[in-house]
Amino acid sequence: MSRKPNSAIPSEKVIRSLLDRYACPVPWHEVRTRFLGNLATPALSVSPMRIVQDLWGGELPVFDTTDEADELIGALVNDLWNSLTKHQKRSEPFRLVRLITEPTAGNLAALATTRRQELDGFIEGLFNEEDQLDLPERAHVAVGHLSEMRAMMAGIEELVARDEKSETRTELEATFKHLRELTRIMELEIHEVVLSCARARKHLLASLPTQKPTVH
Repeated sequence: MSRKPNSAIPSEKVIRSLLDRYACPVPWHEVRTRFLGNLATPALSVSPMRIVQDLWGGELPVFDTTDEADELIGALVNDLWNSLTKHQKRSEPFRLVRLITEPTAGNLAALATTRRQELDGFIEGLFNEEDQLDLPERAHVAVGHLSEMRAMMAGIEELVARDEKSETRTELEATFKHLRELTRIMELEIHEVVLSCARARKHLLASLPTQKPTVH
C-alpha cells in the first residue's frame, strides 16, 4: 500500500520527517484531522501549542537546542495549522489521505484503520478535551454520522482480523468501492462540521461586548 502525495500541504514531507525524528506516537493522517478538528471547535480556549503537546501525551519531546524546538513548532503551527484554516471556506473542502491499494484483505484492514484513526483524530480535536460540546445543529448531525461510519471502520478491522480469507476477490473489490464512497461522505460531513462551527464561532465573537479602550 502506498500513498499519493498530498499537494494541499507544501511542507508535508518536512512535517512527516520531523514527526518521525521525534517519534510522534500519532500517525500523520490522524495528526492532520486532529488539528482540523481543533481548528473547527467552537470552544474559545483553543491553543495550537496544547494540541502539539498532546501529540506526545501532553509534553513536547526533548530537544537538544532551541532551534530544534522552533523548527518542530513552526512546522506544526505555522505550516500545518495555518494551512488548514483554508478549509473553513465552502470552496476548500478537506480531503482525507488517499491510499493506492490492491484489493487484498490486508490492504482493506489498513484502509479501514486509517479512516478510523482519521475520524478519531477529528473528533478528539473538535471536543478539545471536553466530554460534551454545544455544537450547532448541522454539526451535531454530522458528528453523529461520522460516529456511525467510525463504527463501520472498526467493524471491518475486526472482520479481517478474525479471518483474512473470509472474502473473495470480488467481495473485496465491492468492499473497497463501498469504502471509497464512504470516504467521500466522511469528507462531506467533516466539511459541514468545519463550516457550521466556523459560522457559529463568528456569530459568537460578533455578539461579545467590546470594552472601551483606556485612554492614557
